[in-house]
Amino acid sequence: MPHSTHAAAAPRRWTAAALALVLCAGASAQTELVIATVNNGHMIEMQKLSRHFEQAHPDIKLKWVTLEEGVLRQRVTTDIATRGGQFDVMTIGMYEAPIWGRKGWLQELKTDAAYDVDDLLPAIRNGLSIDGKLYAAPFYGESSMLMYRKDLVGKLGAQMPERPTWPQVRALAAKLHDPGNGVYGICLRGKPGWGDNMAFLTTLVNTFGGQWFDMQWKPQLLSKPWKEAISFYVDLLRNYGPPGSSANSFNEILALTNSGKCGMWVDATSAASFVSDPKQSKVAGQMAFARAPIMYTPKGANWLWSWNLAIPAGSRKVDAAHKFIIWSTSKDYVQLVAKTNGWANVPTGVRKSTYANPEFQKAAHFAAAEKLAIDSANPTDSTLPESPYVGVQFAAIPEFQAIGIAVGQQMSAALAGRTSVDAALQASQILTEREMKKGGYYK
Repeated sequence: MPHSTHAAAAPRRWTAAALALVLCAGASAQTELVIATVNNGHMIEMQKLSRHFEQAHPDIKLKWVTLEEGVLRQRVTTDIATRGGQFDVMTIGMYEAPIWGRKGWLQELKTDAAYDVDDLLPAIRNGLSIDGKLYAAPFYGESSMLMYRKDLVGKLGAQMPERPTWPQVRALAAKLHDPGNGVYGICLRGKPGWGDNMAFLTTLVNTFGGQWFDMQWKPQLLSKPWKEAISFYVDLLRNYGPPGSSANSFNEILALTNSGKCGMWVDATSAASFVSDPKQSKVAGQMAFARAPIMYTPKGANWLWSWNLAIPAGSRKVDAAHKFIIWSTSKDYVQLVAKTNGWANVPTGVRKSTYANPEFQKAAHFAAAEKLAIDSANPTDSTLPESPYVGVQFAAIPEFQAIGIAVGQQMSAALAGRTSVDAALQASQILTEREMKKGGYYK
């Protein structure tokens, strides 16, 4: 009766095997989402809080790839253009979202009533939409403004105008500059990159009356506004900026400002919550805010940007990615940050409801200045002469990324004294012309 004995034992053996298979299937059923993000404060906080998402969605595991801004842009651009499939959720900017959406590289984001898409600030929502369809969800938005040490300005018997001019800022930088005591008159971006030094410099050129391209798409880097703006910038930072400015971007200057070393700083409004936070900043109680300085025109003097989460078109994990994006950009997420870290530290620049919240208004004394800056930025009318492109601190064309990086390197070299302003602009004009001709914009 060997056969019947074997048959009787079989169910027990198969039960154990089946159990192992079930356990194995359960483990593999967990979806791993690979999220590429930037190493900014709000994003690092999102990683810490994402355990709440994983607890609510035990079938989804998050894997973070956190990169410096320039590296992130290169990695996600290469991955999406080659359909590499490395990332399930990408952190992208307001520059990429409409271009990639039009190319069919991004999944359209479908939102429900609870998400309340109408709560998004119009300038931000419009910048991420094509024909009313949303292709990226904003995590935080920003414009640019002037942040300054009111204690140091007060000691001089000076007053910061609500909307200062660049000559006024230069005069104040000269008085504030006290390197012997570790204070520099002004800190500005110098690190090369289209979203690094060129974000700031494009707004400077705009307010000096310049533009990247005329209506025939001819590059304008040899125009008077460019020469005047870049010469002003180089002179200002060489005289009244910290040493090594040509290597400084947002994070480097944030560290300098928080340690009390910058008299003034013109940069992203998102910095306001960090410089005002006593846990991070030695001079939190001394920081005050004014609008981005202007020269000949207020047009394009302050930028418009948002960091957003998007799903690449080829993703095989769309449902899980969608759940995570909706969670991390929702009203509930803002409430979670407020509960965990206080209202002064929530991601800003995205939702009307955040600015309408009395607790936020009370905690964030920068709120009104930030919202004014975001509301006043107009990507469709950012230059004094008429321009053929959309964008304040960038031109929303695919070629701009390569152009901005190359021009950024020339501007950084001029700031570091490795080349002259004239030579840097000459080289920039030539390389920009070459890219635009290659792109078929003109012959």
